[in-house]
Amino acid sequence: MGRKKRGLAKGRASRIGGYAAASSISDPNSVSCTTFNILAPIYKRLCNEDPSVRESHFRGFWLDRNERILEWLLYERSSIICLQEFWVGNEELVDLYDKKLGDAGYLTFKLARTNNRGDGLLTAVHKDYFSVISHQELLFNDFGDRVAQLLHVELVLPCSPCRNVNVRKEILIVNTHLLFPHDSSICLERLRQVYKILQYVESYQKENKLNPLPIILCGDWNGSKRGHVYKFLRSQGFISSYDTAHQYADADAQKWVSHRNHRGNICGVDFIWLLNPNKYRKLLKTSWSQAIFGMFKYQLRRASLTEEDAFAFLKADSSDDYISYSDFCEALRQLSLIGNRNGLSIQEINDLWVQADMDGNGVVDYKEFKQRIWNPTWSEQRDDQWDDSENAIDEAIGFSIQDAVLFPKEVEKGKWPEEYSLSDHAKLTVVFSPVRMRCSQLT
Repeated sequence: MGRKKRGLAKGRASRIGGYAAASSISDPNSVSCTTFNILAPIYKRLCNEDPSVRESHFRGFWLDRNERILEWLLYERSSIICLQEFWVGNEELVDLYDKKLGDAGYLTFKLARTNNRGDGLLTAVHKDYFSVISHQELLFNDFGDRVAQLLHVELVLPCSPCRNVNVRKEILIVNTHLLFPHDSSICLERLRQVYKILQYVESYQKENKLNPLPIILCGDWNGSKRGHVYKFLRSQGFISSYDTAHQYADADAQKWVSHRNHRGNICGVDFIWLLNPNKYRKLLKTSWSQAIFGMFKYQLRRASLTEEDAFAFLKADSSDDYISYSDFCEALRQLSLIGNRNGLSIQEINDLWVQADMDGNGVVDYKEFKQRIWNPTWSEQRDDQWDDSENAIDEAIGFSIQDAVLFPKEVEKGKWPEEYSLSDHAKLTVVFSPVRMRCSQLT
């Protein structure tokens, strides 16, 4: 790239928050990660009066916009790049990204959504920072044809925490794009998608006999900090990197935005989640049950039911002082959690019932209803996926969050700039510092 073009890119980046990128480049011991939904041309509407007119019909339009996106990405030079709505169905665009990113030193991995939807995911890691151990593809096979990518990589930076050969230097990176919540019935499927991701990650770690290591989840989660997906991931020990960097609490849902959706609403939906290897974790199935019971309670509260009213609602016979299994199933049906294409399966219902029926006597009394559904008091159990062994280590590489930037910069104040044209999403970049962590075995 010539001197003039470098100057142009630098000028553009400085206007939208290039300081995060600058810090990642200047610090040789840092690792940066960018997630960006780049709005596939097949979805970008050019005419409000005629929604069928899409950017994909005009080569000059989509080519110019994607060249500008690549210019930003190559200026920033993040160690990890996770893109969503990548137009995998267009060979020219795929070749453009492959060449530009390949020439810049990236290894790229692409995954199309199922049933020829046209778009998909692209994950790229820079060879100066990582060697790739494995790339796995996760197909949800749901009605939204969503997918996820899992990269198992090893950090090759000669940074001080990595010099000890006994310190684990491996990382798991996930890139995904969840369903859009078109209506409340989709909330359960979105939660199930995240559950599938975490189950797959857990299975991969077991099959490969991996001890605890950092997990980074990137993508367009299509849900805000108020949603069930956010709460589910938090219950598993993940932290939102951007919120952590800016010291925002879970309740600070309007401090920033990252997306203006097709309805014109602005919201924060793009996250880079981090789970360090020393983080205390609940059993995955416990978190899943908590999340479903959270949806259950949310629906009951929407109906303005108090705790006692909700318990009475769940009983088929008002004279009973317990909830039967059939009562439970009927309540799930009335709350639209079963009986539709993405409702709970029989196995999922049974798993929930086992959790609710704490003493296993076949019914749920008022005390169990209160402790499991209304005001849950679950025991804090560690995940049992790792066992002690003669090869076990008590040190691993983790990450501290050095910086996090959304741009265009206006979105960090909860505003959406009308002149922004790269996408209908903002770009999120997080800078991590590798640190050595002592990791007790999770048993």
